[in-house]
Amino acid sequence: MENISVSVRVRPLNKQEQSDGFAWKIEKNSLCQVDPKTKELERARDAKYALDHVFGPQQSTREIYEVTTQGLIRKLVNGFNSTVFAYGQTSSGKTHTMRGTPDQPGIIPMAVQEVFTIIEALQDREFLLRVSYMELYNEDINDLLAPENIKLPIHESKENGVYVAGLREDIVISPEQVLELIQQGEANRHIGATKMNEGSSRSHTVFRMVIESRAIDSAVEEPSANPDAGAILVSTLTLVDLAGSERVAKTGAEGIRMKEGTAINKSLLTLGNVINKLSDGAAVAGGHIPYRDSKLTRILQPSLGGNAKTAIICNMTPAAYHVEESHSTLRFACRAKRVVNNAVVNEVLSDAAVLKRQANEIAELRKALASAGNADVEEQISHLRAQLLRSEQDNELMRIKLEQETAEREKAQKQVEMAKKIMFEKQQEQAKEEGGRKNNRRETWCPGRSGWAPPLAEGGSRKRPLQTMDLVDEDTTSRSMMLSVLEEEEESDEPPAKVKRPSDVGKCQQARTPCSMHVSLLNPAAQTFLCLSALVA
Repeated sequence: MENISVSVRVRPLNKQEQSDGFAWKIEKNSLCQVDPKTKELERARDAKYALDHVFGPQQSTREIYEVTTQGLIRKLVNGFNSTVFAYGQTSSGKTHTMRGTPDQPGIIPMAVQEVFTIIEALQDREFLLRVSYMELYNEDINDLLAPENIKLPIHESKENGVYVAGLREDIVISPEQVLELIQQGEANRHIGATKMNEGSSRSHTVFRMVIESRAIDSAVEEPSANPDAGAILVSTLTLVDLAGSERVAKTGAEGIRMKEGTAINKSLLTLGNVINKLSDGAAVAGGHIPYRDSKLTRILQPSLGGNAKTAIICNMTPAAYHVEESHSTLRFACRAKRVVNNAVVNEVLSDAAVLKRQANEIAELRKALASAGNADVEEQISHLRAQLLRSEQDNELMRIKLEQETAEREKAQKQVEMAKKIMFEKQQEQAKEEGGRKNNRRETWCPGRSGWAPPLAEGGSRKRPLQTMDLVDEDTTSRSMMLSVLEEEEESDEPPAKVKRPSDVGKCQQARTPCSMHVSLLNPAAQTFLCLSALVA
């Protein structure tokens, strides 16, 4: 159990900041704000930030590396996971600290060189090194060594822990090869210009080196004779160059630059929340740590309160114009200093180690090369290892793509079924509403054949319904009688008959001739017509 090592690097003032003046005072391993002109302490901001190490503008990256990182590299070769990352606002010197320049190399190239120097001195162990390089751009994980691999998922397993599925890994045998791969990856990284930095990093980058080692005597032993012979040490070096937090008012970001800045700030905010929870002891108390709120914190989960030795280098600018951002960086540093990690030696006996999976193939190749008298044994073995690893990665990537396609098809099928279900339920509701309207419709009574139709003929078939025109054509006398009756009705001043209730009419529905109750429900013209129809019938 040990705390995270936190250091602060104060960069020199640039040309734009010369007029603002140096607003901070460095006293050994502490910082406090001062007035740029009088160099007196700011009474409103008299807070003093005490950290593990504070490096001023005059100190080189080599000095910072020797104090913060060199000890972690030595622990790395012995089986401990190690992590170093730079934190700070935009244009504070993070990329310069991690990558450096050809004349002044940064933390990453010096760490790579240190790893190979230590390995060359250990003649009693066999080592296998593989590297990967990725970026987090707008919360998407992209492979910098294989630009076609974008939006990669994060998985977790008992053997490998948290890892990025489908990420390309290359087996390396020299520091020059590693630095060449890093250079290739940097060419694929997203970089843009803002008012504060012409070469501003628009994504977080994560460089990883996995080191596997085992004793030489267990390496030459027959794998088939004793599959569990010799534990394999597997450790991971994680070097992170974080994009800097930024304010739109100062950077002048618009459009895509604003979108990138929003994603950067969101992930850094989640990182700050994780640090706050860990510094308050939430992990010890069994509380929730929001690692999954951002892919950055999900990838760095083992390094934050987990199984790793971690060093954080907080970069800041001493200009008075950026004192608010500097205070925020220093508060983050003080909280991170209270986070406790529990690093242990990682020994692997399963096939999670590449040395273990490839043991049989390498043993057979050694025998074949030895019998053939080939001098370049180790070179050909390294070539075979790289081919086997690349084949495994291609198979893994193909499996991931198939799983994604299957998941997309299942999702589309579920959407179609859901749409069908919704449409069917809607049709049922519409049919139910229409049926309800029909059932609720008021029934209006009117005379029909059921109550006063003529009797059936002798053959059993009903005669043609009686029509008005039939009456008029058959008997002109009936027409004159009907007209006279209508005239009398029009001249009559008597009020119409009182309308009976429809329920009372059902009592005479079986009558073959219209009754007086039927007639009373109709208008005078219809009453006359019914009376004449009854007489004719």
